[in-house]
Amino acid sequence: MQEITIITQNKIGALAEICEYLGRNGVNIEAISAYGLGDSGVVRLVTGDVTTATRVLSTKKGISFKTSEIVVAKLNDQPGELGKIARKLARAEIDIESIYILSRSKGITEVAIKTSDIEGTRKALK
Repeated sequence: MQEITIITQNKIGALAEICEYLGRNGVNIEAISAYGLGDSGVVRLVTGDVTTATRVLSTKKGISFKTSEIVVAKLNDQPGELGKIARKLARAEIDIESIYILSRSKGITEVAIKTSDIEGTRKALK
């Protein structure tokens, strides 16, 4: 699975512009994390159609983006489970670059994890 990381100007309405632009072009956002970092805004999103999303984003002025592989981990929806995953990756000396919830249902939480070592992450979380 892939995430798209978008760097844009940190200004009022920047997120609205990106989300509306993707929506007008038929791209459904399945998960998103967004935050301001000084003058820049960082948006990380997951969609079922990375090809269309990147094609559409490449025509939008004022933003840059990249795609990255992520690992999806399923864990029990209870206290301490995320800590266990983070500890496994720390023991394997793998840096977590981003992590966010994709879905929660019937006692299971799916999280997206972007790390410095995707294959190592898969091994560490088996």
